[in-house]
Amino acid sequence: MRRRTVRGRLGGPLALASALLVLVSACTVGPDYLRPSMISPDAYKELDGWKIAHPRDGLARGSWWEIFADPQLNALEARVSISNQNLAVSEAQYRQARALVREARAAYFPTVTLGLGYTRSRQSTTFVFGATGGSSSGTSAGSATSTGTSGSSGSSGGAQSDFQLGLDFSWELDVWGRIRRGVESNRVAAQASAGDLEAARLSFQAELAQDYFQLRTLDAQKQLLDETVAAFEKFLRLTQDRFANGVASQADVVQAQTQLKTTQAQAIDVGVQRAQLEHAIAILMGQAPSSFSLPPTPLTATPPAIPVGVPSELLERRPDIAAAERRVAAANAQIGVAVAAFYPTITLNASSGFESSSLAQWFTAASRFWSVGPGISQTVFDGGLRRAQTDAARAAYDATVATYRQTVLAAFQGVEDNLAALRVLEAENAVQDEAVQAARTSVDLTTNQYKAGTVSYLNVITVQTIALTDEITAIQIRGRRMAAAVLLIQGLGGGWTAADLPSPADVTKRQVPAPRAP
Repeated sequence: MRRRTVRGRLGGPLALASALLVLVSACTVGPDYLRPSMISPDAYKELDGWKIAHPRDGLARGSWWEIFADPQLNALEARVSISNQNLAVSEAQYRQARALVREARAAYFPTVTLGLGYTRSRQSTTFVFGATGGSSSGTSAGSATSTGTSGSSGSSGGAQSDFQLGLDFSWELDVWGRIRRGVESNRVAAQASAGDLEAARLSFQAELAQDYFQLRTLDAQKQLLDETVAAFEKFLRLTQDRFANGVASQADVVQAQTQLKTTQAQAIDVGVQRAQLEHAIAILMGQAPSSFSLPPTPLTATPPAIPVGVPSELLERRPDIAAAERRVAAANAQIGVAVAAFYPTITLNASSGFESSSLAQWFTAASRFWSVGPGISQTVFDGGLRRAQTDAARAAYDATVATYRQTVLAAFQGVEDNLAALRVLEAENAVQDEAVQAARTSVDLTTNQYKAGTVSYLNVITVQTIALTDEITAIQIRGRRMAAAVLLIQGLGGGWTAADLPSPADVTKRQVPAPRAP
Protein backbone atom coordinates (compact mmCIF):
# COMPACT_ATOMS: atom_id res chain seq x y z
CA MET A 1 0.00 0.00 0.00
CA ARG A 2 1.43 3.42 -0.99
CA ARG A 3 2.60 5.86 1.67
CA ARG A 4 1.56 9.43 0.91
CA THR A 5 1.42 12.74 2.86
CA VAL A 6 0.91 16.42 2.39
CA ARG A 7 3.54 18.85 1.13
CA GLY A 8 4.05 22.44 2.07
CA ARG A 9 2.07 23.61 -0.95
CA LEU A 10 -1.16 22.39 0.60
CA GLY A 11 -1.35 25.47 2.78
CA GLY A 12 -4.87 26.34 1.68
CA PRO A 13 -6.58 23.19 2.97
CA LEU A 14 -4.49 23.24 6.15
CA ALA A 15 -5.32 26.89 6.79
CA LEU A 16 -8.98 26.09 6.33
CA ALA A 17 -8.74 23.22 8.79
CA SER A 18 -6.91 25.43 11.28
CA ALA A 19 -9.61 28.08 11.01
CA LEU A 20 -12.27 25.45 11.54
CA LEU A 21 -10.41 24.23 14.63
CA VAL A 22 -10.31 27.73 16.08
CA LEU A 23 -14.02 28.25 15.47
CA VAL A 24 -15.05 25.07 17.24
CA SER A 25 -12.38 25.05 19.95
CA ALA A 26 -14.82 26.51 22.46
CA CYS A 27 -17.02 23.44 22.14
CA THR A 28 -15.89 21.16 24.94
CA VAL A 29 -18.41 18.57 26.06
CA GLY A 30 -18.65 17.20 29.57
CA PRO A 31 -19.11 18.96 32.93
CA ASP A 32 -16.77 21.77 33.96
CA TYR A 33 -14.96 21.05 37.20
CA LEU A 34 -16.19 22.38 40.52
CA ARG A 35 -14.34 21.56 43.71
CA PRO A 36 -16.48 19.28 45.93
CA SER A 37 -17.98 21.03 48.92
CA MET A 38 -16.56 20.12 52.31
CA ILE A 39 -17.90 21.48 55.59
CA SER A 40 -15.14 22.03 58.13
CA PRO A 41 -15.67 22.84 61.82
CA ASP A 42 -14.94 26.31 63.14
CA ALA A 43 -12.37 25.07 65.66
CA TYR A 44 -10.73 21.88 66.86
CA LYS A 45 -12.56 20.23 69.74
CA GLU A 46 -9.41 19.03 71.50
CA LEU A 47 -7.65 22.38 71.30
CA ASP A 48 -9.41 23.61 74.44
CA GLY A 49 -6.92 23.81 77.28
CA TRP A 50 -3.88 23.14 75.07
CA LYS A 51 -1.02 25.58 74.68
CA ILE A 52 -1.36 27.57 71.46
CA ALA A 53 1.84 28.63 69.71
CA HIS A 54 2.52 32.26 69.01
CA PRO A 55 2.92 33.32 65.37
CA ARG A 56 6.70 33.49 65.78
CA ASP A 57 6.69 29.77 66.51
CA GLY A 58 5.49 28.90 63.00
CA LEU A 59 6.68 25.76 61.27
CA ALA A 60 9.58 26.12 58.88
CA ARG A 61 8.54 25.58 55.26
CA GLY A 62 9.85 22.14 54.39
CA SER A 63 12.31 21.68 57.27
CA TRP A 64 9.60 21.33 59.90
CA TRP A 65 11.78 19.12 62.12
CA GLU A 66 13.95 22.10 63.00
CA ILE A 67 11.23 23.11 65.47
CA PHE A 68 12.62 20.40 67.78
CA ALA A 69 16.08 22.08 67.83
CA ASP A 70 17.95 18.76 67.62
CA PRO A 71 21.07 18.96 65.39
CA GLN A 72 21.33 15.17 65.10
CA LEU A 73 17.71 14.90 63.94
CA ASN A 74 18.30 17.73 61.45
CA ALA A 75 21.23 15.86 59.91
CA LEU A 76 19.26 12.63 59.60
CA GLU A 77 16.17 14.26 58.10
CA ALA A 78 18.21 16.01 55.42
CA ARG A 79 19.22 12.62 54.03
CA VAL A 80 15.70 11.24 53.63
CA SER A 81 14.85 13.26 50.51
CA ILE A 82 18.19 12.36 48.93
CA SER A 83 18.55 8.64 49.57
CA ASN A 84 15.20 7.11 50.55
CA GLN A 85 14.39 4.49 47.91
CA ASN A 86 10.63 4.46 48.49
CA LEU A 87 10.68 8.20 47.95
CA ALA A 88 12.62 7.60 44.74
CA VAL A 89 9.71 5.43 43.56
CA SER A 90 7.22 8.25 44.21
CA GLU A 91 9.49 10.76 42.45
CA ALA A 92 9.76 8.50 39.39
CA GLN A 93 5.98 8.05 39.34
CA TYR A 94 5.60 11.83 39.38
CA ARG A 95 7.95 12.18 36.41
CA GLN A 96 5.96 9.47 34.65
CA ALA A 97 2.74 11.42 35.26
CA ARG A 98 4.34 14.54 33.78
CA ALA A 99 5.42 12.58 30.73
CA LEU A 100 1.83 11.39 30.25
CA VAL A 101 0.77 15.04 30.07
CA ARG A 102 3.12 15.63 27.16
CA GLU A 103 1.94 12.40 25.58
CA ALA A 104 -1.69 13.58 25.75
CA ARG A 105 -0.78 17.03 24.39
CA ALA A 106 0.82 15.44 21.34
CA ALA A 107 -2.72 14.72 20.06
CA TYR A 108 -3.19 18.48 19.56
CA PHE A 109 -0.80 18.33 16.61
CA PRO A 110 -0.90 16.50 13.30
CA THR A 111 1.05 13.32 12.75
CA VAL A 112 3.47 13.61 9.85
CA THR A 113 5.32 10.54 8.63
CA LEU A 114 8.09 10.47 6.06
CA GLY A 115 8.36 7.25 4.07
CA LEU A 116 11.09 6.11 1.70
CA GLY A 117 10.76 2.74 0.02
CA TYR A 118 11.66 0.54 -2.90
CA THR A 119 9.85 -2.62 -4.02
CA ARG A 120 10.50 -5.10 -6.80
CA SER A 121 7.48 -7.22 -7.72
CA ARG A 122 6.12 -9.57 -10.38
CA GLN A 123 2.46 -10.45 -10.87
CA SER A 124 1.23 -13.99 -11.29
CA THR A 125 0.20 -14.68 -14.88
CA THR A 126 -2.71 -16.82 -13.70
CA PHE A 127 -4.65 -13.64 -12.87
CA VAL A 128 -4.32 -12.51 -16.50
CA PHE A 129 -5.52 -15.85 -17.94
CA GLY A 130 -8.33 -16.09 -15.45
CA ALA A 131 -9.53 -12.66 -16.50
CA THR A 132 -9.32 -13.30 -20.31
CA GLY A 133 -10.52 -16.90 -20.29
CA GLY A 134 -7.50 -18.07 -22.31
CA SER A 135 -5.92 -21.48 -21.94
CA SER A 136 -2.62 -22.04 -20.30
CA SER A 137 -1.10 -23.89 -23.27
CA GLY A 138 1.05 -22.06 -25.80
CA THR A 139 0.31 -18.60 -24.51
CA SER A 140 2.16 -18.44 -21.23
CA ALA A 141 5.20 -16.65 -22.54
CA GLY A 142 3.18 -14.11 -24.47
CA SER A 143 0.96 -13.40 -21.53
CA ALA A 144 3.96 -13.05 -19.25
CA THR A 145 5.51 -10.62 -21.66
CA SER A 146 2.33 -8.63 -21.77
CA THR A 147 2.23 -8.46 -17.97
CA GLY A 148 5.83 -7.44 -17.76
CA THR A 149 5.46 -4.61 -20.23
CA SER A 150 2.26 -3.26 -18.81
CA GLY A 151 4.28 -1.22 -16.34
CA SER A 152 6.79 1.52 -17.06
CA SER A 153 10.26 1.19 -18.44
CA GLY A 154 11.57 0.06 -15.08
CA SER A 155 10.14 -3.48 -15.63
CA SER A 156 12.01 -6.39 -17.13
CA GLY A 157 11.35 -10.09 -17.31
CA GLY A 158 7.82 -9.67 -15.95
CA ALA A 159 9.05 -7.79 -12.83
CA GLN A 160 8.39 -4.16 -11.95
CA SER A 161 10.24 -1.65 -9.77
CA ASP A 162 8.51 0.90 -7.54
CA PHE A 163 10.46 3.79 -5.99
CA GLN A 164 8.49 5.71 -3.33
CA LEU A 165 9.10 8.91 -1.34
CA GLY A 166 6.16 10.44 0.46
CA LEU A 167 4.79 12.31 3.43
CA ASP A 168 1.71 11.11 5.31
CA PHE A 169 -0.31 13.74 7.16
CA SER A 170 -3.15 12.97 9.59
CA TRP A 171 -4.82 15.38 11.97
CA GLU A 172 -7.80 14.76 14.21
CA LEU A 173 -9.67 18.01 14.80
CA ASP A 174 -10.60 18.34 18.47
CA VAL A 175 -14.07 19.65 17.71
CA TRP A 176 -15.77 18.29 20.82
CA GLY A 177 -12.90 18.67 23.26
CA ARG A 178 -12.04 14.99 23.67
CA ILE A 179 -8.33 15.70 23.43
CA ARG A 180 -8.59 18.78 25.62
CA ARG A 181 -10.39 16.82 28.30
CA GLY A 182 -7.74 14.13 28.08
CA VAL A 183 -4.96 16.68 28.51
CA GLU A 184 -6.85 18.25 31.40
CA SER A 185 -7.21 14.86 33.07
CA ASN A 186 -3.53 14.09 32.72
CA ARG A 187 -2.48 17.52 33.96
CA VAL A 188 -4.46 17.31 37.18
CA ALA A 189 -3.40 13.66 37.58
CA ALA A 190 0.21 14.87 37.45
CA GLN A 191 -0.61 17.44 40.12
CA ALA A 192 -2.13 14.64 42.19
CA SER A 193 1.08 12.66 41.73
CA ALA A 194 3.02 15.68 42.97
CA GLY A 195 0.80 15.68 46.06
CA ASP A 196 1.46 11.96 46.52
CA LEU A 197 5.18 12.64 46.32
CA GLU A 198 5.03 15.29 49.02
CA ALA A 199 2.74 13.14 51.17
CA ALA A 200 5.22 10.28 50.90
CA ARG A 201 8.11 12.60 51.73
CA LEU A 202 6.29 13.91 54.80
CA SER A 203 5.38 10.38 55.87
CA PHE A 204 8.98 9.13 55.71
CA GLN A 205 10.29 12.23 57.45
CA ALA A 206 7.73 11.83 60.23
CA GLU A 207 8.49 8.12 60.53
CA LEU A 208 12.19 8.89 60.93
CA ALA A 209 11.46 11.51 63.61
CA GLN A 210 9.25 9.08 65.51
CA ASP A 211 11.89 6.34 65.34
CA TYR A 212 14.55 8.82 66.43
CA PHE A 213 12.67 10.00 69.51
CA GLN A 214 11.69 6.44 70.40
CA LEU A 215 15.35 5.46 70.17
CA ARG A 216 16.29 8.36 72.43
CA THR A 217 13.55 7.23 74.83
CA LEU A 218 15.16 3.81 74.98
CA ASP A 219 18.53 5.46 75.59
CA ALA A 220 17.01 7.27 78.59
CA GLN A 221 15.45 4.02 79.77
CA LYS A 222 18.78 2.22 79.42
CA GLN A 223 20.52 4.96 81.38
CA LEU A 224 17.95 4.65 84.16
CA LEU A 225 18.31 0.87 84.29
CA ASP A 226 22.10 1.09 84.36
CA GLU A 227 21.94 3.58 87.24
CA THR A 228 19.45 1.32 89.01
CA VAL A 229 21.73 -1.69 88.53
CA ALA A 230 24.58 0.26 90.12
CA ALA A 231 22.34 1.18 93.07
CA PHE A 232 21.16 -2.43 93.45
CA GLU A 233 24.77 -3.66 93.42
CA LYS A 234 25.53 -1.35 96.35
CA PHE A 235 22.42 -2.55 98.16
CA LEU A 236 23.43 -6.17 97.55
CA ARG A 237 26.80 -5.51 99.16
CA LEU A 238 25.05 -3.84 102.10
CA THR A 239 22.77 -6.85 102.50
CA GLN A 240 25.70 -9.26 102.30
CA ASP A 241 27.52 -7.28 105.01
CA ARG A 242 24.41 -7.35 107.20
CA PHE A 243 24.17 -11.11 106.62
CA ALA A 244 27.81 -11.54 107.59
CA ASN A 245 27.15 -9.63 110.80
CA GLY A 246 24.09 -11.75 111.53
CA VAL A 247 21.65 -8.86 111.10
CA ALA A 248 20.05 -10.00 107.82
CA SER A 249 19.00 -13.43 106.71
CA GLN A 250 20.28 -15.36 103.71
CA ALA A 251 16.83 -14.93 102.16
CA ASP A 252 17.46 -11.18 102.07
CA VAL A 253 20.70 -11.75 100.17
CA VAL A 254 19.00 -14.02 97.64
CA GLN A 255 16.19 -11.50 97.13
CA ALA A 256 18.74 -8.72 96.54
CA GLN A 257 20.59 -10.89 94.00
CA THR A 258 17.31 -11.70 92.22
CA GLN A 259 16.33 -8.07 92.00
CA LEU A 260 19.76 -7.12 90.64
CA LYS A 261 19.80 -9.80 87.95
CA THR A 262 16.24 -9.01 86.91
CA THR A 263 17.13 -5.35 86.40
CA GLN A 264 20.31 -6.28 84.49
CA ALA A 265 18.19 -8.43 82.17
CA GLN A 266 15.83 -5.51 81.60
CA ALA A 267 18.77 -3.28 80.69
CA ILE A 268 20.07 -5.85 78.21
CA ASP A 269 16.62 -6.35 76.67
CA VAL A 270 16.41 -2.65 75.75
CA GLY A 271 19.20 -3.27 73.26
CA VAL A 272 16.96 -5.39 71.02
CA GLN A 273 14.42 -2.68 70.25
CA ARG A 274 17.12 -0.02 70.06
CA ALA A 275 19.00 -1.98 67.42
CA GLN A 276 15.80 -2.44 65.40
CA LEU A 277 15.04 1.28 65.53
CA GLU A 278 18.58 2.10 64.47
CA HIS A 279 18.21 -0.26 61.51
CA ALA A 280 14.86 1.33 60.58
CA ILE A 281 16.41 4.80 60.58
CA ALA A 282 19.20 3.57 58.32
CA ILE A 283 16.70 2.15 55.81
CA LEU A 284 14.71 5.41 55.81
CA MET A 285 17.91 7.18 54.77
CA GLY A 286 18.62 4.60 52.06
CA GLN A 287 21.61 3.20 53.91
CA ALA A 288 22.57 -0.35 54.85
CA PRO A 289 22.00 -0.98 58.59
CA SER A 290 25.49 -2.45 58.94
CA SER A 291 27.07 0.90 58.02
CA PHE A 292 25.01 3.11 60.33
CA SER A 293 24.96 3.70 64.07
CA LEU A 294 23.83 6.36 66.50
CA PRO A 295 25.65 6.94 69.80
CA PRO A 296 23.39 6.70 72.87
CA THR A 297 21.87 10.02 73.92
CA PRO A 298 19.04 9.98 76.50
CA LEU A 299 15.90 11.92 75.63
CA THR A 300 15.68 15.27 77.39
CA ALA A 301 13.56 17.31 74.97
CA THR A 302 9.97 18.34 75.51
CA PRO A 303 7.38 18.97 72.78
CA PRO A 304 7.60 22.46 71.28
CA ALA A 305 4.65 24.77 70.87
CA ILE A 306 3.06 23.91 67.51
CA PRO A 307 0.95 26.40 65.51
CA VAL A 308 -2.31 24.62 64.76
CA GLY A 309 -4.45 27.19 62.97
CA VAL A 310 -8.10 26.62 62.15
CA PRO A 311 -9.59 23.48 60.57
CA SER A 312 -10.43 25.19 57.27
CA GLU A 313 -6.71 25.81 56.68
CA LEU A 314 -6.11 22.07 56.80
CA LEU A 315 -7.58 21.69 53.30
CA GLU A 316 -4.69 23.77 51.95
CA ARG A 317 -1.95 22.35 54.18
CA ARG A 318 -2.15 18.62 53.59
CA PRO A 319 -0.53 17.19 50.43
CA ASP A 320 -2.68 14.05 50.58
CA ILE A 321 -5.84 16.19 50.60
CA ALA A 322 -4.51 18.15 47.62
CA ALA A 323 -3.78 14.90 45.78
CA ALA A 324 -7.28 13.55 46.49
CA GLU A 325 -8.87 16.80 45.26
CA ARG A 326 -6.82 16.74 42.05
CA ARG A 327 -7.98 13.19 41.39
CA VAL A 328 -11.56 14.42 41.56
CA ALA A 329 -10.70 16.95 38.84
CA ALA A 330 -9.07 14.21 36.74
CA ALA A 331 -12.15 11.98 37.06
CA ASN A 332 -14.37 14.91 36.08
CA ALA A 333 -12.34 15.45 32.89
CA GLN A 334 -12.67 11.76 32.04
CA ILE A 335 -16.44 12.23 31.93
CA GLY A 336 -15.89 14.73 29.12
CA VAL A 337 -13.70 12.22 27.28
CA ALA A 338 -16.46 9.62 27.54
CA VAL A 339 -19.20 12.04 26.42
CA ALA A 340 -17.13 13.14 23.40
CA ALA A 341 -17.34 9.59 22.06
CA PHE A 342 -21.00 10.23 21.21
CA TYR A 343 -20.00 12.86 18.64
CA PRO A 344 -18.44 12.43 15.19
CA THR A 345 -14.69 12.23 14.74
CA ILE A 346 -13.37 14.69 12.16
CA THR A 347 -9.93 14.10 10.65
CA LEU A 348 -7.92 15.73 7.92
CA ASN A 349 -5.77 13.41 5.84
CA ALA A 350 -3.34 14.34 3.11
CA SER A 351 -0.43 12.82 1.25
CA SER A 352 2.16 13.92 -1.25
CA GLY A 353 5.41 12.66 -2.70
CA PHE A 354 7.11 11.05 -5.65
CA GLU A 355 6.63 7.57 -7.07
CA SER A 356 8.14 5.99 -10.15
CA SER A 357 9.15 2.64 -11.54
CA SER A 358 12.38 4.17 -12.78
CA LEU A 359 15.08 5.68 -10.62
CA ALA A 360 15.91 8.19 -13.35
CA GLN A 361 12.35 9.53 -13.38
CA TRP A 362 11.81 9.39 -9.62
CA PHE A 363 12.01 13.11 -8.88
CA THR A 364 10.48 14.42 -12.09
CA ALA A 365 7.25 16.38 -12.20
CA ALA A 366 5.47 13.47 -13.81
CA SER A 367 6.23 11.23 -10.79
CA ARG A 368 4.65 13.63 -8.31
CA PHE A 369 1.39 12.70 -6.57
CA TRP A 370 -0.80 14.25 -3.86
CA SER A 371 -4.17 13.90 -2.25
CA VAL A 372 -6.06 15.74 0.48
CA GLY A 373 -9.46 15.44 2.07
CA PRO A 374 -11.29 15.50 5.38
CA GLY A 375 -13.05 12.51 6.88
CA ILE A 376 -15.96 12.25 9.28
CA SER A 377 -16.84 9.08 11.13
CA GLN A 378 -19.67 8.43 13.54
CA THR A 379 -20.41 5.26 15.44
CA VAL A 380 -24.06 4.45 14.90
CA PHE A 381 -24.28 1.27 16.96
CA ASP A 382 -21.99 -0.10 19.64
CA GLY A 383 -24.30 -2.21 21.79
CA GLY A 384 -24.36 0.38 24.59
CA LEU A 385 -20.55 0.62 24.89
CA ARG A 386 -20.34 4.42 25.01
CA ARG A 387 -23.23 4.70 27.44
CA ALA A 388 -21.56 2.17 29.72
CA GLN A 389 -18.24 4.01 29.50
CA THR A 390 -19.93 7.29 30.40
CA ASP A 391 -21.72 5.71 33.35
CA ALA A 392 -18.44 4.20 34.49
CA ALA A 393 -16.72 7.60 34.27
CA ARG A 394 -19.46 9.24 36.33
CA ALA A 395 -19.26 6.47 38.93
CA ALA A 396 -15.49 6.86 39.09
CA TYR A 397 -15.99 10.59 39.68
CA ASP A 398 -18.43 9.91 42.52
CA ALA A 399 -15.90 7.51 44.06
CA THR A 400 -13.11 10.10 43.96
CA VAL A 401 -15.40 12.69 45.56
CA ALA A 402 -16.15 10.28 48.40
CA THR A 403 -12.45 9.47 48.73
CA TYR A 404 -11.61 13.16 48.89
CA ARG A 405 -14.17 13.83 51.62
CA GLN A 406 -13.02 10.78 53.58
CA THR A 407 -9.41 11.97 53.32
CA VAL A 408 -10.44 15.34 54.77
CA LEU A 409 -12.37 13.69 57.60
CA ALA A 410 -9.41 11.43 58.38
CA ALA A 411 -7.16 14.49 58.44
CA PHE A 412 -9.45 16.21 60.94
CA GLN A 413 -9.41 13.06 63.06
CA GLY A 414 -5.61 12.85 62.98
CA VAL A 415 -5.24 16.40 64.23
CA GLU A 416 -7.86 15.94 66.92
CA ASP A 417 -6.28 12.65 68.06
CA ASN A 418 -2.84 14.14 68.51
CA LEU A 419 -4.10 17.36 70.07
CA ALA A 420 -5.85 15.19 72.64
CA ALA A 421 -2.75 13.03 73.06
CA LEU A 422 -0.51 16.04 73.68
CA ARG A 423 -2.95 17.64 76.10
CA VAL A 424 -3.62 14.46 78.08
CA LEU A 425 0.00 13.30 78.09
CA GLU A 426 1.15 16.70 79.32
CA ALA A 427 -1.17 16.41 82.31
CA GLU A 428 -0.19 12.77 82.84
CA ASN A 429 3.50 13.68 82.68
CA ALA A 430 3.06 16.26 85.46
CA VAL A 431 1.29 13.73 87.71
CA GLN A 432 3.80 10.99 86.86
CA ASP A 433 6.71 13.24 87.81
CA GLU A 434 5.07 13.75 91.20
CA ALA A 435 4.68 9.98 91.52
CA VAL A 436 8.39 9.53 90.76
CA GLN A 437 9.36 12.03 93.45
CA ALA A 438 7.08 10.33 95.97
CA ALA A 439 8.50 6.90 95.04
CA ARG A 440 12.07 8.11 95.50
CA THR A 441 11.19 9.52 98.92
CA SER A 442 9.54 6.23 99.84
CA VAL A 443 12.69 4.33 98.82
CA ASP A 444 14.87 6.55 100.99
CA LEU A 445 12.57 6.22 104.02
CA THR A 446 12.12 2.46 103.70
CA THR A 447 15.86 1.93 103.18
CA ASN A 448 16.64 3.80 106.39
CA GLN A 449 14.00 1.78 108.21
CA TYR A 450 15.54 -1.44 106.88
CA LYS A 451 18.98 -0.38 108.02
CA ALA A 452 17.48 0.38 111.44
CA GLY A 453 15.91 -3.08 111.49
CA THR A 454 12.33 -1.85 111.78
CA VAL A 455 11.07 -3.28 108.45
CA SER A 456 11.82 -6.41 106.48
CA TYR A 457 13.73 -6.57 103.21
CA LEU A 458 10.45 -7.30 101.38
CA ASN A 459 9.36 -3.72 102.09
CA VAL A 460 12.56 -2.43 100.45
CA ILE A 461 12.07 -4.56 97.34
CA THR A 462 8.47 -3.39 97.02
CA VAL A 463 9.24 0.33 97.10
CA GLN A 464 12.29 -0.07 94.85
CA THR A 465 10.20 -1.91 92.26
CA ILE A 466 7.49 0.76 92.42
CA ALA A 467 10.07 3.53 92.02
CA LEU A 468 11.72 1.86 89.02
CA THR A 469 8.35 1.27 87.35
CA ASP A 470 7.31 4.87 87.93
CA GLU A 471 10.55 6.24 86.46
CA ILE A 472 10.30 4.00 83.38
CA THR A 473 6.69 5.11 82.90
CA ALA A 474 7.73 8.77 83.15
CA ILE A 475 10.37 8.25 80.45
CA GLN A 476 7.89 6.48 78.20
CA ILE A 477 5.36 9.30 78.62
CA ARG A 478 8.00 11.82 77.49
CA GLY A 479 8.67 9.66 74.45
CA ARG A 480 4.96 9.42 73.66
CA ARG A 481 4.65 13.19 73.91
CA MET A 482 7.43 13.66 71.35
CA ALA A 483 5.84 11.07 69.02
CA ALA A 484 2.46 12.83 69.34
CA ALA A 485 4.12 16.16 68.51
CA VAL A 486 5.62 14.64 65.35
CA LEU A 487 2.27 13.15 64.35
CA LEU A 488 0.52 16.46 64.94
CA ILE A 489 2.99 18.26 62.68
CA GLN A 490 2.50 15.55 60.07
CA GLY A 491 -1.28 15.88 60.45
CA LEU A 492 -0.98 19.64 59.87
CA GLY A 493 0.96 19.10 56.64
CA GLY A 494 4.49 19.73 57.90
CA GLY A 495 4.59 23.33 56.71
CA TRP A 496 3.41 22.38 53.21
CA THR A 497 0.73 24.45 51.48
CA ALA A 498 -1.32 24.03 48.32
CA ALA A 499 0.72 26.85 46.78
CA ASP A 500 3.61 24.36 46.58
CA LEU A 501 1.63 22.21 44.15
CA PRO A 502 2.99 22.58 40.59
CA SER A 503 0.81 24.55 38.19
CA PRO A 504 -0.74 22.99 35.07
CA ALA A 505 1.96 24.71 33.02
CA ASP A 506 4.71 23.30 35.24
CA VAL A 507 3.60 19.68 34.87
CA THR A 508 3.59 20.08 31.08
CA LYS A 509 7.33 20.72 30.99
CA ARG A 510 9.84 17.92 30.79
CA GLN A 511 11.55 17.22 34.10
CA VAL A 512 15.10 15.93 34.34
CA PRO A 513 15.60 13.44 37.20
CA ALA A 514 17.42 14.95 40.15
CA PRO A 515 20.72 13.30 41.11
CA ARG A 516 20.40 10.86 43.98
CA ALA A 517 22.90 9.27 46.27
CA PRO A 518 24.13 5.85 45.08
